[in-house]
Amino acid sequence: MTNPTPAAGPDGGAVAPPPPSPPPDKGLRHGSVGLLGAVALGLSSVAPAYSIAVTLGLVTLAVGRSAPAALLLGFVPILLTAFAFRELNRRMPDCGTTFVWTTRAFGPVAGWLVGGWVVQIATLIAMTALSSVGATYLLQTVGLDAAADDPAMVTATAVLLLTAVTAVARRGLRLAASVQYVLLGLQLLALFGFGAAALLRPHAATPSAAWLDPLAFDDLGSCAQAVLLCLFIYWGWDSLITVNEETSDSDRVPGRAVLVSTFVLLGTYLFTAFAALSFAGTGDTGLGLGNPVNATDVLAGLGPSVLGAGLAKVLELAVCVSALSALLTTLISSSRATLSMAAHGALPATFARVHPRHRTPATGTLLFGTAAAGLLVLLQLLSPRFLGDAILSIGLLIACYYGTTALACVWHFRGRLRDSPRDLLLKGVLPLLGGLMMLAAFVRSAHDMYDPAYGSTSFHGVGGVFLLGTGSLALGAAALPLVRSRHARFFREGRSAVADPTVNED
Repeated sequence: MTNPTPAAGPDGGAVAPPPPSPPPDKGLRHGSVGLLGAVALGLSSVAPAYSIAVTLGLVTLAVGRSAPAALLLGFVPILLTAFAFRELNRRMPDCGTTFVWTTRAFGPVAGWLVGGWVVQIATLIAMTALSSVGATYLLQTVGLDAAADDPAMVTATAVLLLTAVTAVARRGLRLAASVQYVLLGLQLLALFGFGAAALLRPHAATPSAAWLDPLAFDDLGSCAQAVLLCLFIYWGWDSLITVNEETSDSDRVPGRAVLVSTFVLLGTYLFTAFAALSFAGTGDTGLGLGNPVNATDVLAGLGPSVLGAGLAKVLELAVCVSALSALLTTLISSSRATLSMAAHGALPATFARVHPRHRTPATGTLLFGTAAAGLLVLLQLLSPRFLGDAILSIGLLIACYYGTTALACVWHFRGRLRDSPRDLLLKGVLPLLGGLMMLAAFVRSAHDMYDPAYGSTSFHGVGGVFLLGTGSLALGAAALPLVRSRHARFFREGRSAVADPTVNED
């Protein structure tokens, strides 16, 4: 549904459109966090220490000293998409975010499948990965290296961590935000401490502005590969939007927090990348970032040489904390998304129930915590390779729903793009470019993932990562007939179904 063209007033001038209506009350605790709390939640959901640790080496393998340029290029579509999220939240500050916005723009089928299902599946897979990573690093940090190499011990520890995080998320957003301040502070302190120490080492090279040159890539293929990797390390900031109904000034603060958090991420990643490149270079032996041995965890490889064995343990702890803080935030966001879907009649009413004392979506929180634990155990029983390929498939899902949301912004506001240069730029041009870039990333990702050599598994000559990614989309499409039969009102009423709560009885 688009906003109507402003009507003419008595003097012939245009009458300003009515202000955005507040979101329907779903029982959440309003005003639980402000701008700083929302930024902390957004940054924590990205897991900056973990993300840069496991991605920087792979990006360097692809493009060498142009890794900072790849980080900068990967930020562009993220920033353009962030503008779309901000403008849509200003108009429709609903904790269902992409589900509500895509439904209003493209109808209930697209809203449920892309804005709801795709986002939730990507989040669920990410939760299994984060719990496993957090468990591994936790065991290593406390000196249980043998246990960290035992899949059964890692899985058991990960389930315990999921249980603890679920308990915190169920207690309320204020407690979760307070925990995140501590966890995020440790991450940023560790990353900037590592960067400063690396740059001050006597043999460290002087950082060069040429490392940011977007024209210095050797070929388009390596550039595309590196940029796609960089998209992953920015993913997650949109989780802060799902707490918009619990944020002060819900139509403005979350949008500001989106932009602040994305720029903080960019600065953190660039500083860390410059420091690591200056200290270690891009050689393919020893500490060089081009050494495949270091590619999957740059901070663990460089930490002892930069900080010494003692402080390197702090860096290791920061990566563990990074995974756990992201796990907490993704659990918070997923439960609120299902709350909104249920409140608008797109899921069973049980997911719309809010805890009477904590004012949190307790049912959705418990469901996602349990589902993540179950999926983790299942994938580990099948093979650790399936878990790795499932994590890689997230990139396909991210590009899908980010791109669709950006285009939903353009379509929703299409009647207002001529109102002012600002509206044309921020509601039209920038989101359109971001959406097209994301959909191009989707196509490129699908092409790369189809290769059986991509990831660890394949089936009849088709990459397992591709099958898991497209299989997730196909599974959601296959579930649609059943969902339509159970929630006919939502699909029948179309775009107007998300204007007000329409909770269906079970």
